[in-house]
Amino acid sequence: MKLVWSPEIAAKALVDTVKFCKVFKGSSVAEIVSAMAAGWNAKLIVETCSNGDVTATSIGLAVARIHTCGRHVCIVPDEDSKAAYTAAMQKAGMTVEIIVGEPEAAVKGLIIDFLVVDGRNKNFGRIIKEAKFGIRGAVLVCKNAGVNLAADLTFRSLFEGGSRRIVRSVFLPVGKGLEIAHVAAGENGSGSGSGKVKKSRWVRRVDRRSGEEFVFRK
Repeated sequence: MKLVWSPEIAAKALVDTVKFCKVFKGSSVAEIVSAMAAGWNAKLIVETCSNGDVTATSIGLAVARIHTCGRHVCIVPDEDSKAAYTAAMQKAGMTVEIIVGEPEAAVKGLIIDFLVVDGRNKNFGRIIKEAKFGIRGAVLVCKNAGVNLAADLTFRSLFEGGSRRIVRSVFLPVGKGLEIAHVAAGENGSGSGSGKVKKSRWVRRVDRRSGEEFVFRK
């Protein structure tokens, strides 16, 4: 079973997101993410938030959830963030499930179809590695992907040598950088890790901002 794209649902989600996000500047990221989550008919949409601030992305994902009749889960670090996030979403007329805790631990109990992380979070790579995906595969999104060097390590580098693989990935110069990847459909809901011993190898990466090349052993 694979993710199947529905352009009709994606278009509807995009239009609705534009309506809801008029008060947000630079809401193009939200519109793209919302359309993708809806178009892929994601049944479990998960995002990680470092505080209780509601961004346009959160609104866009909430809109997508309505169109897919699925779940939208936000992982926040503490109870104060939960209260602030809940109040802001209610003011926007949206509801969302909230999990309090460290995101790399919280994602372990979820089988995710669509995952949004923030490149400003230094642990975003660990969150991706701990995430579990369903038999349809999954779509991963890293917003603010051009903020720092850590975010310049692409999704592909996080899956090298593992049991799951990236079918395709793309970096979009939208907002502060948006990296999107499609994880291949698997035979079970296991995460990206592998029990096999991994051999070291040389990995080449290029800083998107400066063009500087980095080579390291992994």
